[in-house]
Amino acid sequence: MKIENSVKSTGGLPSSDGRTRATKDTTRTPPSGSDTDKVEISSLSSRLQQMEETVAGTPVVDSAKVDEIKQAMSQGRFKVDTGKVADGLIESVRQMLATQTGRA
Repeated sequence: MKIENSVKSTGGLPSSDGRTRATKDTTRTPPSGSDTDKVEISSLSSRLQQMEETVAGTPVVDSAKVDEIKQAMSQGRFKVDTGKVADGLIESVRQMLATQTGRA
């Protein structure tokens, strides 16, 4: 049995493999120097952009403070306020419980 590797005509039907083709965008751009398109940034947006740049440049960790605490710990001068730690833990648990009961 011989298998031919040829494509048969479909008799006037458009050839399509089921995929759509992207059409070329034919929108026209206005001539240069035209005042039809303008972009203005509000002062709030400009300020927000400045703040984002400032935050991006700020280190996440205060290295001087970390070094100070390390030195105090190594010298035995670092004191832990257990009351503050306990209060902070209790408050964080209260917040977690409040968000869980809010979801239920």
